[in-house]
Amino acid sequence: MAGDPAHAPRYVVASGGDATSVLRRLARAGWTTREGFALTDQAWDVSDARLALYGRVAEGDTAELALLAAARGAGIVAICDAGGDIGRALLADLARIGPVSTDPDADLGTTPEPDSGGPQLAPEQRALLERLAGGETIAAAAAAEFLSLRTANRRIAEAREVLGVRTTREAVLAYLRIRREGG
Repeated sequence: MAGDPAHAPRYVVASGGDATSVLRRLARAGWTTREGFALTDQAWDVSDARLALYGRVAEGDTAELALLAAARGAGIVAICDAGGDIGRALLADLARIGPVSTDPDADLGTTPEPDSGGPQLAPEQRALLERLAGGETIAAAAAAEFLSLRTANRRIAEAREVLGVRTTREAVLAYLRIRREGG
């Protein structure tokens, strides 16, 4: 059964930094992010693909592509001035499809982390460990989570400390054990 385009996340944010924050959260929640608003998929409804498109919207043609992608069920993270003519029009048009946020900290279309009594890993730590458990390198996991390699290594070191282990391999195994136990 096809998903509901009204439940896809839609953001109109002012800066690339705000967009990066939103995109990280969406990636952790299972959304695939892709730059640009053009959709080449044959099927009209792309909501089941959990695809979030992003980019700068500075002209009407790009705004139209973003609106069309949102109507087809894609998540949207548009970088533009919400107070300008194009930004106001884009906000109004997207709002006809469903909720839109200009706040990069709003959680549209994401799911919260489960609460558990065990060690409390930050969402970035969980996302990195999940990717490492899936066989990705630290560099690939960092890129997929929109983090620098240095930041990813710091987050993994923090996770090792939280989990009380010495190696990244032990951290991944401890994370898998916690995940299996429902934490």
